Amino acid sequence: MSNYVIGVDFGTDSVRSVLVDAQDGKTIATEVFHYPRWKQGKYCNPNTNQFRQHPSDHLEGLEATIKGVVAKSGIQAEFIRGICVDTTGSSPLPVDENGEALAFTPGFEENPNAMMVLWKDHTAIAEAAEINQLARTWGGIDYTKFEGGIYSSEWFWSKILHIIRSDQNVATAAHSWMEHCDYITARLIGNNDLQALKRSRCAAGHKALWHECWGGLPATDFLERLDPRLADLKERLYEKTYTSDQPAGHLSDAWAKALGLSNETIVAVGTFDAHAGAVGGEVSDHTLVKVMGTSTCDIMVTSYENLGKKLVKGICGQVDGSVVPGTIGLEAGQSGFGDVLAWFKNIIIQPVRELIEANPSLSAAQKISLTEELETNLLNHLSEQALSLAPGESVPLALDWINGRRTPDANQALTGAIMGLTMGTDAPRMLKALVESICFGSKRIVERFKEEGIEIKTIIGLGGVAKKSRLVMQTMADVLNMPIKVASSDQAPALGAAMYAAVAAAVYPDLQTAISQMGNGFDGVYYPQEDQSAAYAAVYERYLKFGNFVESITAK
Repeated sequence: MSNYVIGVDFGTDSVRSVLVDAQDGKTIATEVFHYPRWKQGKYCNPNTNQFRQHPSDHLEGLEATIKGVVAKSGIQAEFIRGICVDTTGSSPLPVDENGEALAFTPGFEENPNAMMVLWKDHTAIAEAAEINQLARTWGGIDYTKFEGGIYSSEWFWSKILHIIRSDQNVATAAHSWMEHCDYITARLIGNNDLQALKRSRCAAGHKALWHECWGGLPATDFLERLDPRLADLKERLYEKTYTSDQPAGHLSDAWAKALGLSNETIVAVGTFDAHAGAVGGEVSDHTLVKVMGTSTCDIMVTSYENLGKKLVKGICGQVDGSVVPGTIGLEAGQSGFGDVLAWFKNIIIQPVRELIEANPSLSAAQKISLTEELETNLLNHLSEQALSLAPGESVPLALDWINGRRTPDANQALTGAIMGLTMGTDAPRMLKALVESICFGSKRIVERFKEEGIEIKTIIGLGGVAKKSRLVMQTMADVLNMPIKVASSDQAPALGAAMYAAVAAAVYPDLQTAISQMGNGFDGVYYPQEDQSAAYAAVYERYLKFGNFVESITAK
């Protein structure tokens, strides 16, 4: 009998579902839904690093994309065996006693603090600093030790602490909080019992200070010293967590009817997009998988024997089973990657778009055409020009901290900077400098892993940037002085989620088998150019010195 599975990948700007043949990993159908409220900029304020999303964007997208792939495929419902959801993270949202988003409660429909707090929201910098200070000084366990030793404003407890301190109404009305991947999973299975829901090991271990050695979440006493309301909240959260090869439950009757599926369909425990992406990219020991999107997550797995009792400093966590059950998942990454290039594009396009809209000699159709041309082709046009520039060829030097620094050594108070501007600095040279900066940031992560004794033999790139930007990928290979394999799948996180679903639905006995059977392979390899790598080694040293200077004058 044929077996099919669905992977649902919630990204920053959109959600996509893929329906996959579990026999060979072939994608049968794909559907994408762009969040309408997010696209309008609702509930966000970039000037204060506030980025929130309404759960209606997610639920509408969930229904539209799954229905879309089912309709396109024509596959009968009984053959679709499993679903797994991956999301951005840490992206928590407040919920009521039934696990429904607070944003659906009358009076909170337009309150940004009742929305999902997106991963890139950095409004909790002060709260993260407070958590770090307490972890080091309170006299008990340092709960950050499996998180690289530094807790981030991008993560679960920081964000909740900030919201409950800044909005008393939300603090009072929220019964509990859920990570995005847990919330969507709970909705799909019709779970209204927060204590019974199987929570994501990936989300809890990497972002919520959960670890088996201290019995789960941090001690009540520790949380109470931060805020008594956090201690109370702990009682309404969870103790156990589960890997994403485990079933969370069956599709509820309501969702089965809405999606045209069977209520026998298994829904796997949720996970984060990058970790699912590493699975879709066929991660293995000594392999660094770079999931390149708006940000990057750099994911590795290692055996218990290889890691031993080592605590890897300055990364985003080492968590048992967060990627591949039976191994330790290691996470690092950059807060800005594709976002850095999108920022540059928007700086150029915004005033041009405004002038096009205001031009009375252009028809409505012409305005749309010109704007779409800019949006689609600007970076490609500049990239081709930038490819001809040698390292250091009148190119400025930039820091990639426009959205703060995630790793190594998280510091979201840092900001981007550029030096070496001249009258000859044009748009291609600016783009080249920004591309070099994000590649230098990646090199610093690779160096940190190596400094900590984590051997890297292979690098795999996946995601939109890896598939589309020759400039970024060749520069990355030259800067790292290592070959980079590009995963074939256009939707590696969704494919990885589908692999989890195949194991949860008992199509395969374990994830390693699912990966070997469903992997899509690789498109090709970017090889470093010897002369370019040598030149970049010198520029990289300048990048490090520039970064040290900017960090020294930045208030934390």
